[in-house]
Amino acid sequence: MLKLTNVTKKFGELTAVNSLSFTVSKGQVFGIAGPNGAGKSTLYNLISGLYPFEGAISFNGKEIAGLSPHQIAKLGISRTFQIPQIFPSLSVEKSIGVGNHFGSREGFEQDYVDKVLEFVNLHDKRHAMVGQLNLLDKKMIMIGAALATKPEVLMLDEPMAGSNAKEIIQLMELIQRINRDLGVTIIIIEHFMKVLTELTEKLLIIETGTEICCGDPVEVTGDPRVIECYLGDGT
Repeated sequence: MLKLTNVTKKFGELTAVNSLSFTVSKGQVFGIAGPNGAGKSTLYNLISGLYPFEGAISFNGKEIAGLSPHQIAKLGISRTFQIPQIFPSLSVEKSIGVGNHFGSREGFEQDYVDKVLEFVNLHDKRHAMVGQLNLLDKKMIMIGAALATKPEVLMLDEPMAGSNAKEIIQLMELIQRINRDLGVTIIIIEHFMKVLTELTEKLLIIETGTEICCGDPVEVTGDPRVIECYLGDGT
C-alpha cells in the first residue's frame, strides 16, 4: 500500500533519513520508534510532501514524490503532529469540518463531520471553542480533523505525549477502533514501547535516520541492537 525505497533526506551535511526502505500493508498498524533525533518526524514530513528527498515513495502503486501536501491528503494519506495543530478560535465542529473541506474527495459533507464527532466522542462539545479545551480533547480534535479527510492511511506522531495513564488507554482504544471499525491503516510514531507492542503488527526502529531493526514488535524490542540504541538511553 505504502512503499518507501531507499529514501534519503539531507539537510546540508546532516543526513536525517538514510536510505530507508519499508512497506506498510493495507489494514496494518505499523509502528516506528527510535531515540530523539532519529529522523522519525522528518520521515513523516517526507511522506506528507513537505520536503523533497532522494529515493521513491509510492502509495497504492502511484509515485507521490513532488506532490504537494494537499494532493497527498486527497490521495488518502493524513497525519497528526506531536503538538496539536488546531484552530483555537474555532469550534470543535468547525475545526473538524476544516479537515473535511481540505481533504475529502467528495467535497464537504456535514453528515460525515457529525459521524466523526460521534466517533471521537466530541459530539457533546461540538460548539465549544477549541482553545478552551484540555490537551486530550485537542488531540481528539486533531485526530478527528485527520479522519474527516477520509484517509486510507493515518500517520500519528507521538499521540501519547503528555498524556496520563488513563488518557493513554483512551487513545489506544481510539486508535484500535479507527483501524478496526473504519478500516484505516495506521502508522504510529511513539516512545512508549508498551503501547507499540500492544498496538502494532510490525515495528521499525531507526537511529540517526538508519534502520536498526524491523519486524514483529516483541522480537524487535528484545533485539540487543534495539536495547542499546533505544531502550538503553533512558527515554
